[in-house]
Amino acid sequence: MAKQRKRLLIVDGYNVLRSGSRYRWQPRADEDYTDDFFNTARERLINDVVNFAGRDMGAVIVFDAGDNELSQGSRTKVGGVDVVFSPAGQSADKVIEKLAYDAGKRGVETMVVTSDAAIQDTVFGGGVDRMSAEGFSHEMGEYYEDARLDDTPKVAPKRTVADRIPADTLAKLKALRDKK
Repeated sequence: MAKQRKRLLIVDGYNVLRSGSRYRWQPRADEDYTDDFFNTARERLINDVVNFAGRDMGAVIVFDAGDNELSQGSRTKVGGVDVVFSPAGQSADKVIEKLAYDAGKRGVETMVVTSDAAIQDTVFGGGVDRMSAEGFSHEMGEYYEDARLDDTPKVAPKRTVADRIPADTLAKLKALRDKK
């Protein structure tokens, strides 16, 4: 059996929530990261990454908590996907760049999802693939459309013995049956 290549998907969480049309959330002055719409968008992103990565690749979603002095860089697993909040004083960008660099050193094929040009340039310089937030939104739309189409019930054609017998043999059998 051929050895499967290791693959890793790294997602810039808040960047995708703000830039990807599937998740777009723009905070108002009276809203914060506890807003219900924001939480729904974040849950949707996490579920999408779980479904997209599946068993084919590892996945990490990095959310920026660098401005939160209480953040310790927590890491949680949801459906096999690591959800990481950057530690106090460190941006998600730095965490993403380090994850991508470390994966590259281990020979892991890596894809970073972000629309942040600085991150894209940095990781691409290290040989890592990148995808924009809108590109990921489009991929997820296609993924679910394909899944929806695949789930439509299909009517199995009626197969009879006569359908599986060669035409000349079927003709001989009919002749025997019809013989008086």
